[in-house]
Amino acid sequence: MRFLCDVHIPIKLVKSLTSLGHHAEHVNSMPQKWFTSDSDICKYADANLLTVVTKDKDFRNSFLLLASPKKLIRIGLGNMSNDLVLSLLKDNLPFLEELENNCSSYMVEVNPDGTFSVTRNN
Repeated sequence: MRFLCDVHIPIKLVKSLTSLGHHAEHVNSMPQKWFTSDSDICKYADANLLTVVTKDKDFRNSFLLLASPKKLIRIGLGNMSNDLVLSLLKDNLPFLEELENNCSSYMVEVNPDGTFSVTRNN
C-alpha cells in the first residue's frame, strides 16, 4: 500500500509502515510541509495513488462531498495513544490491503474504541 500521513500523524507511523514494506510519506516531506493545504494534500494523494492517513475531520468532509481524497484513513483518536494507533493499523493491514485491492475509493474511520467503519464510494 501507499500512504501519505498528515501533519498530526507521527513520523513513527511512516517509519513503521515503511519497515513493513509499504510506501509511506509524511506531509512534512512536501515542499510546503505543514503549511500544505488540505486540497493540495488531496490532489497529491490522488495523483500518486496514496491513501491519506489523518486525524482531521476536514478530510472526511472532503471525501464525502468531493470524493477526494479517493482513499482515506481517518483516526478518531479520542484518548488513543500513538502506540495504540500504530498497533491497530499494523494488526489490520491485511484488511486494509484487501480493501485497497477491491475498492478504488474508500474511507476507513478508526473509532476511539478501536473499531473500524468503512465507507465506499464505488
